[in-house]
Amino acid sequence: MTLGEIAEAVGGTVAGDADVVVTGEAYVDNRAPVDGGLFVAIVGERVDGHDYADGAHAVLGSRPTGAPTVVVADPVVALGRLARHVVDRLDVTVLALTGSQGKTGTKDYLAQVLATAGPTVATVGNHNNEIGVPLTVLAADASTRYLVVEMGARGVGHIAYLCEIAPPQVTAVINVGTAHIGEFGSREAIAQAKGEIVEALPAEGTAVLNAADPLVAAMAPRTNAHVLTFGDQGAVVARGVEVDDLDRPSFALGHADAWHPVALRHSGAHQVENALAAAAMATAVGMPLVEVATALSAAGGSSPRRMALHERADGLVVIDDSYNANPASTTAALEALAVIGRRRDRRTVAVLGEMRELGDSAHAGHAEVGAAAARLGIDVVVVVGEPASGIADGLRAAAVDGQGEAILTAGRDEALAWVRENVAAGDVVLVKASNGVALWVIAEQLLAPGPEGGTSTP
Repeated sequence: MTLGEIAEAVGGTVAGDADVVVTGEAYVDNRAPVDGGLFVAIVGERVDGHDYADGAHAVLGSRPTGAPTVVVADPVVALGRLARHVVDRLDVTVLALTGSQGKTGTKDYLAQVLATAGPTVATVGNHNNEIGVPLTVLAADASTRYLVVEMGARGVGHIAYLCEIAPPQVTAVINVGTAHIGEFGSREAIAQAKGEIVEALPAEGTAVLNAADPLVAAMAPRTNAHVLTFGDQGAVVARGVEVDDLDRPSFALGHADAWHPVALRHSGAHQVENALAAAAMATAVGMPLVEVATALSAAGGSSPRRMALHERADGLVVIDDSYNANPASTTAALEALAVIGRRRDRRTVAVLGEMRELGDSAHAGHAEVGAAAARLGIDVVVVVGEPASGIADGLRAAAVDGQGEAILTAGRDEALAWVRENVAAGDVVLVKASNGVALWVIAEQLLAPGPEGGTSTP
């Protein structure tokens, strides 16, 4: 599109050459420019994107810059309008999903499954908000057949707005947990917000709902679209679930009296729920179940630091799940750690940091994780920083006969020093916290090239 066409689509004016043609994607980080792309200059709390627009091919901003610029009142709103304008021009099926945990894992499975049927564009990283969703849409082009959009909610009305930017034909709600409960106040309020994704469907669309989650199953009356359920008592189910010594599940995938084997390449029983949700969404757009099962078995890791399994040359196993955390996802990761430790007869070490956005329930949420570590028999829990100290409290309160050691450290550096001095080749280490805690540094240091250089497992 020319800048003149973009300006017309978003209600802006052009400062500079209106005939400049944007041929690349939109982007917001000037450190990763896109050739022929559109730099969206956003004024943040600490940084003004307009100050970094020099050298850009073209800019969408709220004032003129040194590059040809479409000037609008609010670049974020204009970005959403541009995305809607583009998606309306494309012959693409939009599949949108949300959930308190598991949405990125589900998105990664779904994107890889659909890619076997046609060109697919999917959310990258944490691009699931009012900036990330339009950036995802604007990564699509005329060849794109499927557009997979992860949507997050930080308030009522948020997902409804995102669905206006990318109107879905298929939506899924994976679950309703306690992530962001500090902002919403209750799981019921979270369900109200996440259920907006099914309300956005046309009558000919499909709502994929988790039959095993009562708050999700109760969303069915909120849409006139077809409802397809997954999980226990659902229409798309798993039977005969087994795990290997790295806690990677295998099972028979079933739907409409057909059954096909699946062997996932990711650790954790919770991956089964993610795979079922992805399978249901894929069948909703007409993919044969046998092709879905085959693609799920081949799916690798798309998003970094999400239950990423690594094995060092000396045998140390590191599970890097440091991208994000809440009580449910951390408990699921601990369950995987426990299974791997038990199957391989190894000591288990969990390096756990703060789980943010829990509000008034922060201490209780952390204590819940500590109690889970005690129940699962985790040998050592390294607690990183005072905000996560509830984990140590929960572990000590629930520990039986002195089992389970809690090491409370002042911060990441002290935790890293402890791990370096005390972790041995025969251990299995889980690293997990909210992304802002940056515990990936610990996983990275454990796997850094050297005398004990690390290699990823298949």
